[in-house]
Amino acid sequence: MTGAMGRPTVRRGLRRLALAMCWLLLVATLPSCGAQLPYVVAGCTPTNPNGWSVARIWNEQLLNLIRQVVPAPGVHARNLFHVSAAMWDAWAAYDPQADGYLVHEKHAVPDAKLARETAISYAAYRILLWRYATVADLQTASAELDATMASLCLKTDYTTTEAADAAAFGNRIGEAVLVFGRTDGALEDERYVDSSYHPKNEPLIVVEPGATMADPNSWQPLALDRQLSQNNLPIPGKVQTYIGPHWGHVTPFALLPSETGVPIDPGAPPRLHQPTNTEFKRQAVELIRFSSQLDPVDGVTADISPASVGNNGLGANDGHGYDVNPVTGQPYAQQVVPRADFQRALAEFWADGPKSETPPGHWNVVANEVSDSPGFVFRLAGQGPAVGRLEWDVKMYFALNGAVHDAAIAAWGVKRQYDSVRPISMIRYMGGLGQSSDPSLPSYHPDGLPLEPGLIEAITPESSAAGERHAALADRVGEIAIRAWRGFPVDPETEASGVGWIRAVAWLPYQRPTFVTPAFAGYVSGHSTFSRAAAEVLTAITGSQYFPGGLSEWTTPAGELLHEEGPTTDVTLQWASYYDAADQAGVSRLYMGIHISADDFEGRKIGAQCGIEAWTLARRYFAGSARS
Repeated sequence: MTGAMGRPTVRRGLRRLALAMCWLLLVATLPSCGAQLPYVVAGCTPTNPNGWSVARIWNEQLLNLIRQVVPAPGVHARNLFHVSAAMWDAWAAYDPQADGYLVHEKHAVPDAKLARETAISYAAYRILLWRYATVADLQTASAELDATMASLCLKTDYTTTEAADAAAFGNRIGEAVLVFGRTDGALEDERYVDSSYHPKNEPLIVVEPGATMADPNSWQPLALDRQLSQNNLPIPGKVQTYIGPHWGHVTPFALLPSETGVPIDPGAPPRLHQPTNTEFKRQAVELIRFSSQLDPVDGVTADISPASVGNNGLGANDGHGYDVNPVTGQPYAQQVVPRADFQRALAEFWADGPKSETPPGHWNVVANEVSDSPGFVFRLAGQGPAVGRLEWDVKMYFALNGAVHDAAIAAWGVKRQYDSVRPISMIRYMGGLGQSSDPSLPSYHPDGLPLEPGLIEAITPESSAAGERHAALADRVGEIAIRAWRGFPVDPETEASGVGWIRAVAWLPYQRPTFVTPAFAGYVSGHSTFSRAAAEVLTAITGSQYFPGGLSEWTTPAGELLHEEGPTTDVTLQWASYYDAADQAGVSRLYMGIHISADDFEGRKIGAQCGIEAWTLARRYFAGSARS
């Protein structure tokens, strides 16, 4: 290059070349010279008690940060992907074939593993320091991230991007990701807030019965005396603000960007006042039925092992389990437990992950546990020679988090497009109108709840007489009663609300009174979309749809529920395949009362597309054919 613009570029290039040659000589001639490198802490010995790869160390650090802030699934999915993409770029630079995602530098060094670990650490550190210490304003983030760097004997004040060493390269990757993130549609500079969305309905005051709605098919914000997130962090204000209405416009990984903000359009959900009116009502009744099953003393039990549960088709709950373990060929042992214990434990386990990692982070936890399985062999797609753990982790995170990032974009695009109602509003609204089964009976309204004996009934003088089933509702003759969960108990550690006849206009999901329902539209379910996307990637990268050994499990000990006392016995959730786990994540939201089946099933289908496309594109990056 020549001219005024070219000379600085040439000088920088020569300086980087000279530094690279010095660094190569240093590493080649001084095997123990770490203390002499400008970014390494002198006299320091790295500590890694878990024996994790450096990619795993930073993944775990990110998960820990996610647990400390208010859940915003799209934001966390984006952060997981951007850090994973940075780690991939740091790895790919030292592979002559692989394509980088944002940064396309290539380097030849004597110790590629050391260079990769250094570049990964600096890139991840720079990104997380900005995203959590600055944007998320997490006060402990800086200290935690500094401690991770210290454990790796790396200096945090080595900030140059000009040098030719691996640390400066990592800083360049981090800088490239942060620059990209300012224009990717996430509105990071506005702290992810899109003020263009305005709900069609006035807030529903949760402590008061009923739901007044201008549009019964649209999302309604909740007004709460006090708002806490699912991981018990305070949320300012008493009225919900829609989280992520713009997320369909965020730059995806493998999906094609959409000008409308809807990369995958499944069509509209069932709606009231429309041809899908009957289906809308059916799914409302189904949800009330699930709520009626949350009674630990009803005497109903179920086998919840893979012998009876799982093996569904995509977008359905039509499976009946497995005759034998597909991996071992041996039958699964039955596990018969109270149905209410199973449904409550399932709902709470999948709510945000065991430690509130949100669904994208929860599937990173699942992936890490799979990789840690005894005897697990790190063969990409289950084929060829085993790769090292660092390569496995970097490639797994890149594909997995590309998939959940796309799942967030796809799901939230649909949420904004159709702006659908949540169950608390739909059931209270319809129940307040009356019953829609028989015009000759009292309380008839064509948009009311369908009657079903033993589940949804009109309160009459006879049914509310002393000793009768509606006796506690004797002052509400003419209203609609439903048999459902009674709501959050006064002392959840010692009391279980159980199930009984309540006013339909007072129904609550199986949730805490400070949370009740997430602050965004129902259709489609983020849990279902995230989970199926992740399941597709884990199936593809391991070469099998089944967990190692054909079984994964999680036990909720007796008495360890959060929302109320229970379960009455230990409940061990079990899954044969990644798809089984994903399906249970989706249906858990119905047991919890915050989604209808249309939200779940369509989310699963969208998630499958996100996962398959993410894996297909990731493999092209691995092979070096993505940029062509």
